[in-house]
Amino acid sequence: MGEEVEAQEFSRADRTRYREKVRRCLDVFARMLREARFDTDDPMTGLEVELNLVDELGDPALKSAEALAAIADPAFQTELGQFNIEINVPPAKLREGGLGVFEDVLRRSLNNAEDRSAEVGAHLVMIGILPTLAEGHMNIGTLSPNPRYKLLSEQILAARGEDISISIAGPGNVERLTTTSDSIVPEAACTSTQFHVQTSPDDFAEYWNASQAVASIQLALGANAPYLLGKRLWRETRIPLFEQATDTRSEELKAQGVRPRVWFGERWVNSVFDLFEENVRYFPALLPITDDEDPLAVLESGGTPLLSELRLHNGTIYRWNRPVYDIAGGVPHLRVENRVLAAGPTVADTVANAAFYFGLVRSLAENERPLWSQMSFSAAEENFHLAALQGIDAQVYWPGVGQVRATELVLRRLLPLAHEGLAAWGVEQDVADRLLGIIEQRCLTGINGAEWFVNRMGQLEDLDRYDALRRTLLDYRERMHTNEPVHTWD
Repeated sequence: MGEEVEAQEFSRADRTRYREKVRRCLDVFARMLREARFDTDDPMTGLEVELNLVDELGDPALKSAEALAAIADPAFQTELGQFNIEINVPPAKLREGGLGVFEDVLRRSLNNAEDRSAEVGAHLVMIGILPTLAEGHMNIGTLSPNPRYKLLSEQILAARGEDISISIAGPGNVERLTTTSDSIVPEAACTSTQFHVQTSPDDFAEYWNASQAVASIQLALGANAPYLLGKRLWRETRIPLFEQATDTRSEELKAQGVRPRVWFGERWVNSVFDLFEENVRYFPALLPITDDEDPLAVLESGGTPLLSELRLHNGTIYRWNRPVYDIAGGVPHLRVENRVLAAGPTVADTVANAAFYFGLVRSLAENERPLWSQMSFSAAEENFHLAALQGIDAQVYWPGVGQVRATELVLRRLLPLAHEGLAAWGVEQDVADRLLGIIEQRCLTGINGAEWFVNRMGQLEDLDRYDALRRTLLDYRERMHTNEPVHTWD
């Protein structure tokens, strides 16, 4: 998302040339898959976290450039809004203590970043949507200066042909948000945690399908975005907000069934090629930027093609589980990028979420009878949106069980599978027990980030809504830095 591009305009010829180049890249990618040119020997995992910046009062601090300059750490990067930054944790192997490495590096980096960014009046908060955002922040002036973001905003608005409409109703339609925007700034309100799991071409479909199947469970347990622009909406409001904030379709195109660019998908897949082929077939270019590489010539000369156009195109299609083609040390590899969860509340919660995801998807991907052979794709998608709406109280459909509370399903069936998967990764038993114990306690107490925030707001109902949001957010930020899991917050 933060890849640098130059400010520019695109002609019709640019779009034609880009389409041809993307299709050439796709043909080369298919050949690479057939010829097994990928790094598959010792899979890596990865972690990224997007962060919000607030001032001393808890209001958004539009100081990403100043904060990044103060932090002076290449692991921290620009994000879409001036009230966002992102940290990319170096990839690690789970069998080599990767979960502990993630936890140590993330905690140490955030402590250091907080100390330095505080000097410029910007404090870090890990939460899915910054609850103190107001309508005044939803304008193009709050975009980060990276030309890519302005260019992307212009292209989405041009493709749509009208302002972006946001309409989200909370449970029981008690509170509803209806607003419009002339840019993609509302997307910047969504801050997430992203998990990466490397896999071979042969196993990719199983890991992606497993990730899709468990996305609803991740949302139910990890919901952490209940407020937007002063309204209490979904427990994970990031989901409908992101879907609407980057929608390039007019109402007429929606009625015609044109696919959205923020997409759960529409089917289980048999290969990673299915996903990239769908990208090329369904979605026109947003950023039709071509380079001079001839991917076929590079491949036939024994090199590894960058496939830049295919990768850039994939980066403008926002699947909740995205396929990734990348190159490390001159060798290509594939990853599933799991983009489901909100940021936070703490590093301990984040790494527990990672342990649950990595363990569960490995167990399901290697199961002799795939879960997705027993479950319709539409059921998985319905679970996903229901869990985003209801959070930890969600009831989902699960094969062999029927309708069940997500927390009960985790306690009875999924935690044992996550333990098995972590053991298969080579994670030490005590590490698995500690991290999955956080997930277990979250299920038993019924408290995740969203529930804690809503409950605390309920104690401040006599205050003005934004005053209550500020006070609760400052309390949240203080507890976040203790690194005590959210289920232990009183």
